[in-house]
Formats: sequence, C-alpha cells, structure tokens
Amino acid sequence: MHREYHKWFSPNLDRDMELLVFGHSGARVLVFPTRKGRFFDYEDFGLVSALTESLESGSLQLFCVDSVDQESVYNKYIPPQDRIRRHGQYEQYILNEVLPLSRLKNPQPFMIAHGCSLGAYHAINIAFRHPQWFGKVVALSGRYDLSEPVAEFRGLFDNYYDDEIYFHSPNHFLPNLNDEQILSQLRRMEIVMTIGKEDPFLNSNLALSEALSAKQVPHELYIWDGRAHKAADWQKMVRLYL
Repeated sequence: MHREYHKWFSPNLDRDMELLVFGHSGARVLVFPTRKGRFFDYEDFGLVSALTESLESGSLQLFCVDSVDQESVYNKYIPPQDRIRRHGQYEQYILNEVLPLSRLKNPQPFMIAHGCSLGAYHAINIAFRHPQWFGKVVALSGRYDLSEPVAEFRGLFDNYYDDEIYFHSPNHFLPNLNDEQILSQLRRMEIVMTIGKEDPFLNSNLALSEALSAKQVPHELYIWDGRAHKAADWQKMVRLYL
C-alpha cells in the first residue's frame, strides 16, 4: 500500500504540521483524528488496515491530518475566545494548505470529510460550513455541540458564547440556516452519521438529524448497539460506510 509522510511549517498555525497519505488514487478522504489525537492514530487504530482493499484498488486515498485540539478547544489555560480563534486558524490550515495538497496529489474532484469521536465533529463542521468542497461526510460517534456539558464531558468554553462558537456549532447554526445556495450544496452531499445507543452524545446526533430533516437535507443516521465508541467499532463502520 502506498504511504507518504508530509511535514511543513504552516503559516496559518505558525507551527510545523504533519500528515500521512495512504493510497494512490480514488476519492480523496480528509481524515480528522479523535479528541486531542495525532495524524498517525487512524493507522494505529487499525482503520487503515480495515480499508486495505479500497486503498490498494485505488478507490480511496486518505489524507490523515494532525489536530491542534490541545491548543484550541481543549486548552483550558487560555480564554474561551482564544480557544475558538485557534480552532478557526486550524480550519484555515485545512482549507488553504491541506486541501490544495490533496488536489495536487490527486486530481479526483470527489472529497470526503471523515472522522471518529471529536474527529466526527471536525468533519461535519467543515463540510457543513464549506459544502462546496465536499461530496460526502462520514462522521462516527460524534459530538456536534461543544459548548454544552454532557454526562462526564464538560462544555469546552466555560459558559462563554459568541458568534464564532455559534458558527462552529453544527447543532446551533444548522437549524437557522436559510441560505438556499448552501442548503442546495448540503442536499447534494452524502451525509452518513453513526452513534451508539448508549453513547452520551446520542441526543446530539438525534438533534442534528432532526435539523437536517427540517431543512430537507437527505442523510443517514445509524444507531449501533452499546456505546460503539472504540476503534474495534470504527473498523467495522468504515468498511460499511466509507
């Protein structure tokens, strides 16, 4: 299987960033890591191996990016407004550095946003905010409102709220989205979400599904038995949905 490592200094983040590419052709897949995860986790979790057939046949090509979660939404040592600002810089890194690299490596126009756990949030958030770049999103075990505490998981902005947080919260901005151009782009997108019936973020997924239905955006929500929030579960899911 083709595997490439890339590292460069990101002007959007003012630091070095790394990523891994797997496969040689096919639909481009932007893969976000789990909460505070690294670019190599998708491989270490056995998810690259789970997709061996698709990667070797040239059906998929993965671009596994690094996260800056510890510098942004999970950095409790800086003010909440700086957390979301750093998150915005990360989005610019993806849009202005990673996506151009993926197009340089592979002219295939079809792009998939994908991730597990917090990576699912990143995938949904960027695909819904910039649907012109994506034909599909596959979000496994995600949380789509980072501001509200759920079970043992705290809210990530310490009760602070502003427009930036609103527009980076799919469960907040989607119900109020009335731009027909963006909605038409979302309606042509293939949207797949999964969640375990015992996952604390089940209601977050149900709320997002309800908002999509209200906007007449076709999508699929699969509810798995148990919590279904581990690598072994995601290995099965990617074979089915990616």
